Amino acid sequence: MKKVGIVMGSDSDLPVVQKCTDQLKALGVPFEVHVYSAHRTPREAASFAQNAAENGFGVLIGVAGMAAHLAGALAAQTLLPVIGIPCGGGALGGVDALLSTVQMPSGIPVATVAIGGGANAAFLASQILALSDPALAERLTAARKAAGEKVLEKDEKIHRDLSEQ
Repeated sequence: MKKVGIVMGSDSDLPVVQKCTDQLKALGVPFEVHVYSAHRTPREAASFAQNAAENGFGVLIGVAGMAAHLAGALAAQTLLPVIGIPCGGGALGGVDALLSTVQMPSGIPVATVAIGGGANAAFLASQILALSDPALAERLTAARKAAGEKVLEKDEKIHRDLSEQ
C-alpha cells in the first residue's frame, strides 16, 4: 500500500495532524509525519515532495495556518495528489489559511478540506489510495456504515427520550 505523507508547517499544527493520524491508523493506512515550512525550510519541503512518489507515497497532506502556502508549495513539486488542511488561529481565525490553501493557480491544484479538518483529510487521502486498493475500499465502506449506525442509534435514543406521542 502507498503511504500518506503529512507535512505540517509548524509543530503548533500538531492537534490538527493528530486528528488526521488517528483516522489513518483506524483505517490501517501507513503514513509519515514531518515538519517542513514553506518559508523557513523551503528546500527540505521541496525535496520531500519531489521524491515522494519514488519513496512510496501516494498522497501528500500539507497542514498550515496563516499564510498557509505549504500545500501549494508541495503541489508545485509533485504530480501526486495534495490535500491542504488550513489551520485556525491568527486574526482571521483560519479564514486566511483557508483562502491561501484553496486559491491555487491553474495547473497546481490542491484539494482543500475545512479549517482544522484533519479527519476529513485522512478520509480523502484514503479514498484516493482506495482507488487501487480494494481492501482499503472495504475498510472505508465499513467505516461509513459504522458512522451511519451511530447516527441511527442516537436518533433512536433521542426520539425515545424526547418525543411526545
